[in-house]
Amino acid sequence: MKKTKITVAVSGLNNTDNPGPGIPVIRALRESDAFDVRIIGLAYENLEPGIYMHDVVDKVYQVPYPSIGSDKLLQRLAYIHSIEKIDVLIPNFDAELYSFISFEHKLHEMGIGTWLPTMEQFEERHKTKLPEYGKKYGVNVPHSRPINSIAEINSLTPEFSYPLLVKGKFYDAYVAFNPEQVSLYFNKIATKWGVPIIIQQFIRGTEVNVIALGDGKGNTIGAVPMRKQYITDKGKAWGGITLDDQNMLDLCHKILKKTKWKGGMELELIKTFDNKYYLIEINPRIPAWVYLAVGAGQNIPEAMVKLALGKKVKPFTTYESGKMFIRYSWDMIVDLKEFEQLSTNGEL
Repeated sequence: MKKTKITVAVSGLNNTDNPGPGIPVIRALRESDAFDVRIIGLAYENLEPGIYMHDVVDKVYQVPYPSIGSDKLLQRLAYIHSIEKIDVLIPNFDAELYSFISFEHKLHEMGIGTWLPTMEQFEERHKTKLPEYGKKYGVNVPHSRPINSIAEINSLTPEFSYPLLVKGKFYDAYVAFNPEQVSLYFNKIATKWGVPIIIQQFIRGTEVNVIALGDGKGNTIGAVPMRKQYITDKGKAWGGITLDDQNMLDLCHKILKKTKWKGGMELELIKTFDNKYYLIEINPRIPAWVYLAVGAGQNIPEAMVKLALGKKVKPFTTYESGKMFIRYSWDMIVDLKEFEQLSTNGEL
């Protein structure tokens, strides 16, 4: 079958100990049976490793942080599109999704396809709203509440018992065993991501995850459950294994059906020792371990691109359980001239 040539822009090139999904998404697209893909990398920092992986990324453009203003980000994307003629754009960071969703229709007017959740879907699954989300869709969630100042820490008991989780609104989560640790983590997270900080009941059990892709009509295009086997000090999976767990899949199908979720997502769950599942977080995009799903037989990034291009996609019906991923790191040697070129010209 002849492959269709397309150009896909991808963010999340920070393939470090806190990896973004960009590089595994690109690897999946490179293995597509349907597309011959030219990859345009979108970088926020000039030290994101993916910038310098020339066999992975064809061209890189530096883009402004969404916090500087959505208009500036959109202007930059319009400039890049005028040169590269982007067919599909895949943003991979939680913190940038609000901007991309807000001007999604303008991207479509330019001819750039996306497959993103609606603003309502994006907003209602925020960590600060998880208790309401659980009640609305009939899902077990831990008790949680947001706090905005250190002064509120003393009022956490008896509402919460220790240990408890201290979580940022976008990223980062720490287990705290006393008020002093809560205060420490509050300051650490707030400095990086701002407030509110979410205090969440600590559920004892095994952390498991599901990657999924929804078609926006209530159907699940793909879903693969896994268990983390090695977790870094930042809470990131450095190794994992696919699971044969129908209960996890049923929960995933239930959420996608009731919410009519459009786009990629990751469900973070705790499986308790009495086999109950608690939803502790919903990441509204493809997770960094997506390549495990590809290795298990579901090329979710390829399916997402097809949806973004308006093509019909048959749902995946099987995957291989017992497939493992193990991350590793290696040193790239980069010429200083490339770093200077990106820093000076904003593209490489």
